Amino acid sequence: MAAVDVQALVEGVRAGQRGAVSRAITLVESRRSDHRAAARELLTELAPHAGGAVRVGISGVPGVGKSTFIEALGGYLTGRDQQVGVLAVDPSSVRTGGSVLGDKTRMATLSTDPKAYIRPSPSAGTLGGVARATSQALTILEAAGYDVVLVETVGVGQSEITVAGMVDTFLFLTLARTGDQLQGIKKGILEIADVIAVNKADGERVKEAEATARDLAGALRLVYAGTQDWVPPVLTCSAIEGTGIGTVWNRIIRHREFLGARGVAEKRARQQLDFVWTLVRDEIDQRLRSDENVAAVRASLRERVLNGDLPAVAAADEILRAYDS
Repeated sequence: MAAVDVQALVEGVRAGQRGAVSRAITLVESRRSDHRAAARELLTELAPHAGGAVRVGISGVPGVGKSTFIEALGGYLTGRDQQVGVLAVDPSSVRTGGSVLGDKTRMATLSTDPKAYIRPSPSAGTLGGVARATSQALTILEAAGYDVVLVETVGVGQSEITVAGMVDTFLFLTLARTGDQLQGIKKGILEIADVIAVNKADGERVKEAEATARDLAGALRLVYAGTQDWVPPVLTCSAIEGTGIGTVWNRIIRHREFLGARGVAEKRARQQLDFVWTLVRDEIDQRLRSDENVAAVRASLRERVLNGDLPAVAAADEILRAYDS
C-alpha cells in the first residue's frame, strides 16, 4: 500500500464506497509502523460515526455449516433492506499469514449481493492480531453505514472468547446428537452463547434436531437456575432450506432488547476497556519481536533452550533484560 490519504479514505468510507472500505480494512490489518499511525488517525476520524450496527458473533462445531448459515442469514437481512457486513476470521497460512479458507467462495450468492460486504480476515497467528484487526474492521463497517455486522470465528477454542468480547450477541451453531450438550458446557462455549441454534434440521433430521434442542435447553436451565440472567434460547433451523432463520434473528434482537440500550452501551464500554489491554499486549509483542537487543540474544537463547542448557523461565528473564536495556 502506497502513502495513505487518510482524509480521502475517511470520506470514501463514510460514503459507503466498497473500495474505500476494503482499503481501510487493509490499512488496519497492516503491521507497518507508518500504516499503524495512519490507521490510528483513520479510526479516530471514523469512531464518532460508528456504533450503530447490530454486532453478532457466530461460531459452531466442525461441519455445522457456518458459512451456509451466514449466507442464509445475510440473504434474509438484505431481503429486508438491511446492509450486512461479514467479517470471517480465517486460520492464517503459517507461511504467508494470509487467509486460507476464502469465505467469498463459500458464500457465492451473498458475495454478489450489493447490500452485503464479505471480508476474510487473516488471524496472523495471534489472538491479539485477531482482536485488533477485526474490532477495527468492525468500526469501519459501522462508519460505512452497515446495519448488521456478522463476525464468524475461526472455531479453535479461545478465538470464540475473543470474538465474544467484541459483539453484542454471540450465536452458537450445533448439530443434532453430536455429544456437544455436556461437552460444550465443559468447554465453556455454551456459557458465552446468547442464542443457540441446532442447524441442519431438515429432511429426516428434523425430529433428531428438535430432541437435541430440548436436551440442550434442559441443560441450560440447570446452568442458569436461580439467576435473573438471560437464558440462551435453543432453536432449530436449516440453512440449506432457509427455515427457522427468521426465528433465530428474532431471538438475537430479543436478546438486545433484554440488555436494553443502557446494557448494550455498558457491555460495549467494558469491551473497549478490555480491548485497550489487548492492544497494549499486541503492541508489546510486536516491539519485542522487532527489538535489536532481543534479536541479538535470540539465536543463542534458542539453542540453549533446545539443548536443555537453559530453563524457559531463565530464558524469558534474559529476553526481558535485553528489551529493558
